[in-house]
Amino acid sequence: MPIDRKYPNTRLRRLRQNSSIIDLVSETKLTSSDLIQPIFIKENFDGEETIDSMPNILRFGITNALKEIEEIINAGINTIAVFPVIESSKKDSIGSEAVNKNNFISDSIKKIKEEFPEIILIADIALDPYTDHGHDGILKGDEVQNDETIKVLTDQSLLLADAGADILAPSDMMDGRIGVIRNALEEENFKNTILLSYAAKYNSKFYGPFRDAVKSSSNLGKSSKSSYQMNIGNKDEALHEVALDISEGADIVMVKPAMPYLDIIHLIKDSFKVPTFAYQVSGEFSMLKLAIKQEWLDEGVMLESLISIKRAGADAILSYAAKDISKEINN
Repeated sequence: MPIDRKYPNTRLRRLRQNSSIIDLVSETKLTSSDLIQPIFIKENFDGEETIDSMPNILRFGITNALKEIEEIINAGINTIAVFPVIESSKKDSIGSEAVNKNNFISDSIKKIKEEFPEIILIADIALDPYTDHGHDGILKGDEVQNDETIKVLTDQSLLLADAGADILAPSDMMDGRIGVIRNALEEENFKNTILLSYAAKYNSKFYGPFRDAVKSSSNLGKSSKSSYQMNIGNKDEALHEVALDISEGADIVMVKPAMPYLDIIHLIKDSFKVPTFAYQVSGEFSMLKLAIKQEWLDEGVMLESLISIKRAGADAILSYAAKDISKEINN
Protein backbone atom coordinates (compact mmCIF):
# COMPACT_ATOMS: atom_id res chain seq x y z
CA MET A 1 0.00 0.00 0.00
CA PRO A 2 1.48 3.39 -0.96
CA ILE A 3 2.41 5.66 1.90
CA ASP A 4 0.56 8.97 2.12
CA ARG A 5 3.01 11.77 1.26
CA LYS A 6 1.83 13.62 4.34
CA TYR A 7 2.73 10.76 6.69
CA PRO A 8 3.89 11.38 9.36
CA ASN A 9 2.55 14.89 9.94
CA THR A 10 4.29 15.04 13.27
CA ARG A 11 7.94 14.06 13.44
CA LEU A 12 9.18 14.42 17.00
CA ARG A 13 12.71 13.87 15.79
CA ARG A 14 12.60 17.37 14.25
CA LEU A 15 13.14 18.67 17.79
CA ARG A 16 16.16 16.41 18.31
CA GLN A 17 18.26 17.45 15.32
CA ASN A 18 21.07 19.01 17.35
CA SER A 19 21.99 19.96 20.89
CA SER A 20 20.89 23.58 20.48
CA ILE A 21 17.35 22.59 19.50
CA ILE A 22 17.26 19.94 22.22
CA ASP A 23 18.20 22.57 24.80
CA LEU A 24 15.72 25.07 23.36
CA VAL A 25 12.73 22.80 23.92
CA SER A 26 13.97 21.09 27.09
CA GLU A 27 11.15 20.80 29.62
CA THR A 28 13.48 20.47 32.62
CA LYS A 29 16.62 22.51 33.18
CA LEU A 30 19.01 22.07 36.08
CA THR A 31 20.88 25.18 37.21
CA SER A 32 23.38 25.96 39.94
CA SER A 33 20.58 27.67 41.86
CA ASP A 34 18.84 24.30 42.15
CA LEU A 35 21.80 22.69 43.95
CA ILE A 36 22.79 22.58 47.62
CA GLN A 37 26.17 21.29 48.75
CA PRO A 38 26.37 19.43 52.09
CA ILE A 39 29.59 19.89 54.10
CA PHE A 40 30.95 17.88 57.02
CA ILE A 41 32.82 20.00 59.58
CA LYS A 42 34.89 18.18 62.18
CA GLU A 43 35.58 19.42 65.69
CA ASN A 44 39.14 20.03 66.95
CA PHE A 45 40.57 19.19 63.57
CA ASP A 46 42.89 20.98 61.18
CA GLY A 47 42.92 20.02 57.54
CA GLU A 48 40.77 17.50 55.74
CA GLU A 49 40.26 13.74 55.73
CA THR A 50 38.65 11.26 53.42
CA ILE A 51 35.43 9.33 54.07
CA ASP A 52 36.00 5.79 52.87
CA SER A 53 32.38 5.14 51.91
CA MET A 54 31.92 8.48 50.08
CA PRO A 55 34.30 8.91 47.13
CA ASN A 56 35.87 12.39 46.90
CA ILE A 57 33.92 13.70 49.90
CA LEU A 58 35.88 15.00 52.87
CA ARG A 59 35.54 16.00 56.48
CA PHE A 60 36.93 19.49 56.98
CA GLY A 61 38.34 21.42 59.88
CA ILE A 62 36.79 24.88 59.96
CA THR A 63 39.77 26.58 58.26
CA ASN A 64 39.63 24.17 55.32
CA ALA A 65 35.82 24.31 55.33
CA LEU A 66 36.04 28.04 54.63
CA LYS A 67 38.34 27.34 51.67
CA GLU A 68 35.91 24.70 50.43
CA ILE A 69 32.97 27.09 50.71
CA GLU A 70 34.84 29.63 48.62
CA GLU A 71 35.27 26.95 45.94
CA ILE A 72 31.58 26.09 46.17
CA ILE A 73 30.61 29.73 45.67
CA ASN A 74 33.02 30.04 42.74
CA ALA A 75 31.36 26.99 41.22
CA GLY A 76 28.08 28.92 41.17
CA ILE A 77 26.34 27.44 44.21
CA ASN A 78 24.87 29.76 46.81
CA THR A 79 23.48 27.32 49.40
CA ILE A 80 25.26 24.88 51.72
CA ALA A 81 24.09 22.48 54.41
CA VAL A 82 26.48 21.96 57.33
CA PHE A 83 26.72 18.78 59.39
CA PRO A 84 28.84 18.45 62.54
CA VAL A 85 31.31 15.68 63.36
CA ILE A 86 31.84 16.04 67.09
CA GLU A 87 34.30 14.51 69.52
CA SER A 88 33.19 11.05 70.66
CA SER A 89 33.84 12.01 74.26
CA LYS A 90 31.11 14.68 74.02
CA LYS A 91 28.38 12.26 72.97
CA ASP A 92 25.90 11.17 75.61
CA SER A 93 22.45 9.62 75.87
CA ILE A 94 20.57 12.93 75.62
CA GLY A 95 22.72 14.75 73.06
CA SER A 96 23.53 17.53 75.50
CA GLU A 97 26.33 18.95 73.35
CA ALA A 98 23.69 19.96 70.77
CA VAL A 99 22.51 22.70 73.13
CA ASN A 100 25.87 23.75 74.49
CA LYS A 101 26.01 27.48 73.74
CA ASN A 102 29.72 27.20 73.03
CA ASN A 103 29.59 24.13 70.83
CA PHE A 104 31.81 24.06 67.79
CA ILE A 105 29.10 23.97 65.12
CA SER A 106 27.61 27.22 66.40
CA ASP A 107 31.05 28.78 66.31
CA SER A 108 31.62 27.37 62.82
CA ILE A 109 28.35 28.84 61.55
CA LYS A 110 29.32 32.26 62.92
CA LYS A 111 32.68 32.07 61.16
CA ILE A 112 31.11 30.97 57.88
CA LYS A 113 28.53 33.75 57.91
CA GLU A 114 31.16 36.31 58.86
CA GLU A 115 33.39 35.23 55.98
CA PHE A 116 30.58 34.65 53.46
CA PRO A 117 27.50 36.67 54.50
CA GLU A 118 25.93 36.05 51.10
CA ILE A 119 25.85 32.24 51.46
CA ILE A 120 22.55 30.62 52.38
CA LEU A 121 23.36 28.30 55.27
CA ILE A 122 21.19 25.34 56.24
CA ALA A 123 21.76 23.90 59.72
CA ASP A 124 20.69 20.37 60.58
CA ILE A 125 18.39 20.01 63.59
CA ALA A 126 18.71 16.50 65.04
CA LEU A 127 20.50 14.71 67.85
CA ASP A 128 22.09 11.74 66.08
CA PRO A 129 25.53 13.41 65.71
CA TYR A 130 25.45 14.10 69.46
CA THR A 131 24.08 10.88 71.00
CA ASP A 132 26.10 7.89 72.10
CA HIS A 133 23.37 5.57 70.79
CA GLY A 134 23.13 7.15 67.32
CA HIS A 135 19.41 7.90 67.43
CA ASP A 136 17.87 11.24 66.44
CA GLY A 137 16.33 11.74 69.87
CA ILE A 138 16.42 10.90 73.55
CA LEU A 139 16.31 7.16 74.11
CA LYS A 140 14.66 5.45 77.06
CA GLY A 141 14.86 1.69 76.93
CA ASP A 142 14.32 0.91 73.25
CA GLU A 143 12.04 3.87 72.57
CA VAL A 144 12.93 7.34 71.33
CA GLN A 145 11.00 9.84 73.42
CA ASN A 146 9.07 12.20 71.15
CA ASP A 147 8.12 15.08 73.45
CA GLU A 148 11.32 15.11 75.48
CA THR A 149 13.31 15.19 72.24
CA ILE A 150 11.32 18.15 70.93
CA LYS A 151 12.36 20.23 73.94
CA VAL A 152 16.03 19.67 73.09
CA LEU A 153 15.48 20.24 69.37
CA THR A 154 13.80 23.56 70.15
CA ASP A 155 16.77 24.73 72.20
CA GLN A 156 19.10 23.54 69.45
CA SER A 157 17.07 25.48 66.88
CA LEU A 158 17.26 28.71 68.85
CA LEU A 159 21.01 28.25 69.34
CA LEU A 160 21.70 27.75 65.63
CA ALA A 161 19.34 30.54 64.59
CA ASP A 162 21.22 32.86 66.92
CA ALA A 163 24.52 31.66 65.40
CA GLY A 164 23.33 32.88 62.01
CA ALA A 165 21.77 29.91 60.22
CA ASP A 166 19.40 31.11 57.51
CA ILE A 167 17.47 27.85 57.32
CA LEU A 168 16.86 25.31 60.09
CA ALA A 169 16.25 21.78 58.88
CA PRO A 170 14.69 19.44 61.48
CA SER A 171 15.61 15.98 60.18
CA ASP A 172 14.53 13.98 63.23
CA MET A 173 10.93 13.05 62.31
CA MET A 174 9.48 13.67 65.78
CA ASP A 175 5.74 14.38 65.71
CA GLY A 176 4.81 18.02 66.28
CA ARG A 177 8.31 19.45 66.35
CA ILE A 178 7.75 21.96 63.53
CA GLY A 179 4.96 23.74 65.41
CA VAL A 180 6.90 23.90 68.66
CA ILE A 181 10.07 25.15 66.96
CA ARG A 182 8.13 27.71 64.91
CA ASN A 183 6.44 29.11 68.03
CA ALA A 184 9.79 29.35 69.83
CA LEU A 185 11.39 31.16 66.88
CA GLU A 186 8.54 33.66 66.81
CA GLU A 187 8.73 34.27 70.54
CA GLU A 188 12.50 34.85 70.37
CA ASN A 189 12.15 37.21 67.39
CA PHE A 190 13.66 34.87 64.81
CA LYS A 191 10.66 35.57 62.62
CA ASN A 192 12.61 35.41 59.37
CA THR A 193 14.31 32.09 60.06
CA ILE A 194 13.16 29.56 57.48
CA LEU A 195 12.06 26.06 58.49
CA LEU A 196 12.92 23.30 56.03
CA SER A 197 11.18 20.22 57.35
CA TYR A 198 12.40 16.75 56.51
CA ALA A 199 8.71 15.96 56.21
CA ALA A 200 8.90 12.67 54.30
CA LYS A 201 12.05 11.01 55.57
CA TYR A 202 11.98 7.29 54.99
CA ASN A 203 13.59 4.55 57.06
CA SER A 204 15.96 3.88 54.19
CA LYS A 205 19.03 1.70 53.81
CA PHE A 206 20.64 4.41 51.65
CA TYR A 207 21.91 6.43 54.65
CA GLY A 208 24.88 4.25 55.59
CA PRO A 209 27.76 6.36 54.22
CA PHE A 210 26.37 9.52 55.86
CA ARG A 211 26.39 7.78 59.23
CA ASP A 212 30.02 6.91 58.57
CA ALA A 213 30.72 10.54 57.74
CA VAL A 214 29.32 11.91 61.02
CA LYS A 215 30.60 8.86 62.90
CA SER A 216 27.23 7.75 64.23
CA SER A 217 27.08 4.35 62.52
CA SER A 218 29.09 2.56 65.21
CA ASN A 219 26.88 4.12 67.88
CA LEU A 220 23.67 3.08 66.15
CA GLY A 221 24.89 -0.44 65.41
CA LYS A 222 22.02 -2.68 64.30
CA SER A 223 19.39 -0.55 66.02
CA SER A 224 16.51 0.60 63.82
CA LYS A 225 14.93 4.03 63.34
CA SER A 226 11.68 2.49 62.13
CA SER A 227 9.65 3.85 65.05
CA TYR A 228 10.03 7.44 63.81
CA GLN A 229 11.21 7.37 60.21
CA MET A 230 8.64 6.49 57.55
CA ASN A 231 7.75 3.02 56.26
CA ILE A 232 9.33 2.65 52.81
CA GLY A 233 6.07 1.21 51.44
CA ASN A 234 3.87 4.17 52.36
CA LYS A 235 2.78 6.96 50.05
CA ASP A 236 -0.39 8.41 51.58
CA GLU A 237 1.45 8.74 54.88
CA ALA A 238 3.90 11.11 53.19
CA LEU A 239 1.00 13.39 52.27
CA HIS A 240 -0.19 13.28 55.87
CA GLU A 241 3.27 14.13 57.21
CA VAL A 242 3.69 17.04 54.80
CA ALA A 243 0.21 18.43 55.49
CA LEU A 244 0.89 18.43 59.21
CA ASP A 245 4.26 20.15 58.86
CA ILE A 246 2.89 22.84 56.56
CA SER A 247 0.06 23.51 58.99
CA GLU A 248 2.61 23.82 61.81
CA GLY A 249 4.67 26.44 60.00
CA ALA A 250 7.14 24.72 57.67
CA ASP A 251 8.23 26.97 54.81
CA ILE A 252 9.82 24.19 52.74
CA VAL A 253 9.38 20.42 52.84
CA MET A 254 11.92 17.72 52.06
CA VAL A 255 11.75 14.21 50.65
CA LYS A 256 14.62 11.91 51.61
CA PRO A 257 16.02 9.85 49.87
CA ALA A 258 15.42 11.19 46.36
CA MET A 259 15.76 8.77 43.44
CA PRO A 260 14.02 5.78 45.09
CA TYR A 261 11.16 8.16 45.97
CA LEU A 262 10.63 10.16 42.78
CA ASP A 263 6.93 9.30 42.95
CA ILE A 264 6.73 10.87 46.41
CA ILE A 265 8.48 14.05 45.25
CA HIS A 266 6.04 14.38 42.37
CA LEU A 267 3.01 13.62 44.54
CA ILE A 268 3.95 16.17 47.21
CA LYS A 269 4.77 18.95 44.75
CA ASP A 270 1.60 18.30 42.77
CA SER A 271 -0.59 18.12 45.87
CA PHE A 272 0.68 21.06 47.92
CA LYS A 273 2.37 23.46 45.47
CA VAL A 274 4.90 24.45 48.15
CA PRO A 275 8.70 24.63 47.86
CA THR A 276 9.76 20.99 47.79
CA PHE A 277 13.37 19.87 48.21
CA ALA A 278 14.89 16.43 47.76
CA TYR A 279 18.04 14.92 49.24
CA GLN A 280 20.17 12.72 47.01
CA VAL A 281 21.56 10.88 49.99
CA SER A 282 24.97 9.36 50.59
CA GLY A 283 24.05 5.86 49.43
CA GLU A 284 22.67 7.13 46.15
CA PHE A 285 25.76 9.27 45.58
CA SER A 286 28.29 6.61 46.53
CA MET A 287 26.83 3.81 44.43
CA LEU A 288 26.83 6.04 41.34
CA LYS A 289 30.36 7.27 42.00
CA LEU A 290 31.65 3.73 42.47
CA ALA A 291 29.91 2.54 39.30
CA ILE A 292 31.48 5.45 37.41
CA LYS A 293 34.90 4.62 38.86
CA GLN A 294 34.55 1.01 37.72
CA GLU A 295 33.44 2.26 34.28
CA TRP A 296 30.19 0.34 34.62
CA LEU A 297 28.35 3.62 34.06
CA ASP A 298 29.26 6.76 32.14
CA GLU A 299 30.09 9.77 34.34
CA GLY A 300 27.07 11.57 32.86
CA VAL A 301 24.82 9.38 34.99
CA MET A 302 25.25 11.75 37.96
CA LEU A 303 23.80 14.67 36.03
CA GLU A 304 21.05 12.42 34.68
CA SER A 305 20.13 11.38 38.21
CA LEU A 306 19.80 15.00 39.34
CA ILE A 307 17.72 15.97 36.31
CA SER A 308 15.37 13.08 37.10
CA ILE A 309 14.89 14.49 40.61
CA LYS A 310 14.22 17.98 39.24
CA ARG A 311 11.84 16.56 36.63
CA ALA A 312 9.88 14.79 39.37
CA GLY A 313 9.15 18.18 40.93
CA ALA A 314 11.98 19.08 43.29
CA ASP A 315 12.67 22.80 43.48
CA ALA A 316 16.15 22.23 44.91
CA ILE A 317 18.37 19.21 45.51
CA LEU A 318 20.90 18.47 48.22
CA SER A 319 23.63 16.42 46.61
CA TYR A 320 27.25 15.63 47.44
CA ALA A 321 27.90 16.06 43.73
CA ALA A 322 26.51 19.61 43.70
CA LYS A 323 29.80 21.46 43.31
CA ASP A 324 31.09 19.23 40.50
CA ILE A 325 27.77 19.19 38.66
CA SER A 326 27.50 22.97 38.92
CA LYS A 327 30.91 23.31 37.28
CA GLU A 328 29.81 20.88 34.57
CA ILE A 329 26.58 22.60 33.67
CA ASN A 330 28.17 26.05 33.70
CA ASN A 331 30.98 24.97 31.40
